[in-house]
Amino acid sequence: MTAVAVRPRSLVVLAGLPGAGKSTLLARLESGGAPVVVLDSDQVRARLRASFPANLPYRYYRPLVHLVHRMRVLLLAISGTGLLVVHEPSTRPTTRAWLVLIGVLTGRHRQFLWLDATPEQAMAGQVERGRLVRGGSFARHVRRAAWLRDRFAEGWVPRGWHSMTVLTRRDRVRLSVTPD
Repeated sequence: MTAVAVRPRSLVVLAGLPGAGKSTLLARLESGGAPVVVLDSDQVRARLRASFPANLPYRYYRPLVHLVHRMRVLLLAISGTGLLVVHEPSTRPTTRAWLVLIGVLTGRHRQFLWLDATPEQAMAGQVERGRLVRGGSFARHVRRAAWLRDRFAEGWVPRGWHSMTVLTRRDRVRLSVTPD
């Protein structure tokens, strides 16, 4: 069990390659009874899928899923009173910067969790869940993740984040709320 100390209104981002196991880890997340809101784009995808014809390929509404997911993150960061845990690959520096900006503007302590997985493990995870990221997109995630992995091994914390924790696919996470 990996204990991660968080403040009551923290913005915790669980990042990693698509297919790394972020949703699985979030399903096992422990908070010691503290209220936690978990935002995963799969929640949006499931809701939207129910609104569209069953045979509509995901690629046609993927941009809408990502837009709605990001709007939910923003709105709940503004209006929420407790812990906010966001599932987001965050391999792009612009995505990390956007999340930092949300944390700063909403007065949230920012913690970055990186779920480390090899490209092969992540691809196997995608196959297992039955949803593959397009080849070029996955290759870009893999390149950026390799750069991040090297920096994390050196103890680097991405700019704007208060802390950074590297996790493995076998880890379980317990968020321990500490006073502000």
